[in-house]
Amino acid sequence: MAAGPVAVVGGGLAGLSAALELKRLGFEVELLERSRLLGGKATSFEVAGVEVDNGQHVYLACCTELVDFMQQLGYVCSGEGAPLFLQERFEAVLLARGRRPARLRAAPLPAPWHLLPALLRYPYLDPMSRLQLGRAVLDARQPARPGETFALWLARHHQSAAVRRAFWEPFLVPALNAPLHEVSAETALFVISTAFLRDAGAARFGYARVPLARIAEAAAHRIDRVHLRTPVVGLQMDVGPAGAPLLRRVIAEDGRARRYDAVVLAVPPARLKRILRRPEAFCIFGLDDFQTAPIVDVHLWYDVSTLGFGFAALLDSPVQWVFEKGPGYICCSMSAADRYVSRPASELVDLCHGELAAVLPALRNATRLRGAATRDREATFVPRPGLRRPGPTTACPQVVIAGAWTDTGWPATMESAVRSGRAAARALAAHLGKSD
Repeated sequence: MAAGPVAVVGGGLAGLSAALELKRLGFEVELLERSRLLGGKATSFEVAGVEVDNGQHVYLACCTELVDFMQQLGYVCSGEGAPLFLQERFEAVLLARGRRPARLRAAPLPAPWHLLPALLRYPYLDPMSRLQLGRAVLDARQPARPGETFALWLARHHQSAAVRRAFWEPFLVPALNAPLHEVSAETALFVISTAFLRDAGAARFGYARVPLARIAEAAAHRIDRVHLRTPVVGLQMDVGPAGAPLLRRVIAEDGRARRYDAVVLAVPPARLKRILRRPEAFCIFGLDDFQTAPIVDVHLWYDVSTLGFGFAALLDSPVQWVFEKGPGYICCSMSAADRYVSRPASELVDLCHGELAAVLPALRNATRLRGAATRDREATFVPRPGLRRPGPTTACPQVVIAGAWTDTGWPATMESAVRSGRAAARALAAHLGKSD
C-alpha cells in the first residue's frame, strides 16, 4: 500500500482519467500540468470574446470508456438539452458543389447490413461504384496484409477515385488525421469494423454541448491537489534491489523535487523522452518513430440563426466536416492540415467561408460577423504501418505511461486517451497493492 501520494504528470484526458481511476482505487493523487489550462488537446479557451473548443472533438457511441468517464462526472447523453449530444441512429449529411445534399442513414437492421441500403442508394456514386463500396465495407471484416497502407488496401478492393472522395476520405481522414496512403490498413480496418460492422449503433455521432474545459475542470475537482503551470522536466531515480530503477522524486522546472511513491507520465512521446532522458533504461523504445499531423479549426459567426443540418461532411474540400455550434456559429474542421496550418488566420477564415458558401446557399447572402482560427500543429500521431506503440508499464514498476498514442488498440482519439489513463492507473495499482 502506498504511504505517500501518486503523481500524475499531464492534465489531458489521459492524465485526468488516470487520476480519477487512482482515486477510485483509494490513492492520494496530485496532478502536475505545465499549462494554465486543463484538458490538454481537448480543452477550450476564449477567442474573439467567445469560449471555443480547441478543435471540434467528436466521439462515437462505440467510445464506451470515454462516455463512461464523462458520465462519471455527471455529463449525460440522454434528455433534451443534455450536455452531451449523441445520435439516436447513425446519420451523416454530405455536401458537394453543384449537388443536392446526400444523407447516409442507418436502416433498422442488424450490423453490418444496417448501412448497405444507404450505400446502395448513395446519390454521389454510380451503381457499379455503390456495389464496389458495399462489398469493400463487408470485406473490412478480414485482416489486412502485413505492412499494408489503407490506400493499397483500397486499390486491392477496387475502390475508384470517386469512391474514395465520396466515402473513404470524408470518414477515414478525420478519424485518423492523416492521408490514406500514410496510415496502416490495420488501423483503418479497426475503425471501420468497430464503428460500422460490429454493432448497428456503434457509429452514432456525439459531441459535447458544453466547453470541453468544463469537463476537464469537473475531473480536476475530484483530485486531491492540482498544480497548474508546473512543468515536469525529469525524474530522480535510484538503484533498487537487483539493480532495478527506483523512483525517488519528480523534478519540476523550477528545480523543486517532489517526493512521490509512483508517477503516471501522461505526456506525448517527445516530452516523455525529455523527462526520462534515457527511455531505453525504462525499456521504452521507438519514441522517435512517432510523427504528428496538425488539425486546424476555423470558427465563423453569421447573422443567421440556424442552417438546419447540425453537422455535415464536405466532399472535395480542405474542410472535411462542419458543425453548427450555436446560433450563427459554425466550426469548420480541417484534418491532416499540413498545407494550411501555417497560413494566416484571415486567409483561413476566407477559405472556409468560401467552401461553405459553395455548398450552403443560405450563406451566400448572409453577413459574416467575424471569424477566428485555432490550430494544433501536433494534434495526433500518424498511425503508419509497423509503428510500435508501448504499453503502460516500464522497467520501473513505480513509473507508468499514458496517452492516446500508447498501445490501446485505438487510434489517437479521446477514447484512446481515457483507455490509456485507466490502464496506466490499474497497472500502477497492481504494483502498489490496491487493484480491484
